[in-house]
Amino acid sequence: MDTLPKELKVRVRGQSENATRMNLSVGKFNMVIDEPLNFGGTDAGPSPIQVLLMSLAGCINVTGHLVARQKGLQLNGMKMTIEGVMNPSAFYGTSFEVRAGFQQITVAVDADMNGAGKKEIEDWLKETENRCPVTDNIKTVTNVSVFIKDS
Repeated sequence: MDTLPKELKVRVRGQSENATRMNLSVGKFNMVIDEPLNFGGTDAGPSPIQVLLMSLAGCINVTGHLVARQKGLQLNGMKMTIEGVMNPSAFYGTSFEVRAGFQQITVAVDADMNGAGKKEIEDWLKETENRCPVTDNIKTVTNVSVFIKDS
C-alpha cells in the first residue's frame, strides 16, 4: 500500500429479532448473534462475548501474517486457543462489585513458522500483539458513545 488512509470507518447495522437474537450486517456480510439456550436464547449464532473472542483470534491471525511477511519470516499458519473468564453478576444485575466484561483473557498461539528460533517467534508474537487493532481495543480504554438515535 503506497498511501494509507488517515481514518477507516467501520459501520455495523443490526436489527433485533427478539430479546436475545440480533441480525447484523457489515458490508456484504450478514450474521446472527444470539445467546445459548441456557441463557434464554435460541442458540442461532454465537453470543456477543464469543464473537468478541472470535474477532480477537481473526485479528491476531491477520496481524500475525502481516508482521511475519514484513519481517521476512515464513508463517505457514497458526492455531489459537482463546479463553475469557468473566463474572456474570453485573450483567444479571445481582452485584456490581466486579465489571461486566472479561476479567481475564488468555491467548495461546501455536505458530507454524519454519526456520525461526524461539526468540524470533517471541518477538514476532509481541509485535503482533502490539499491532493488532482488536487487542488494542480490548486492552485500552476506547471512547464508546451509546445514545438514542434521533428519528
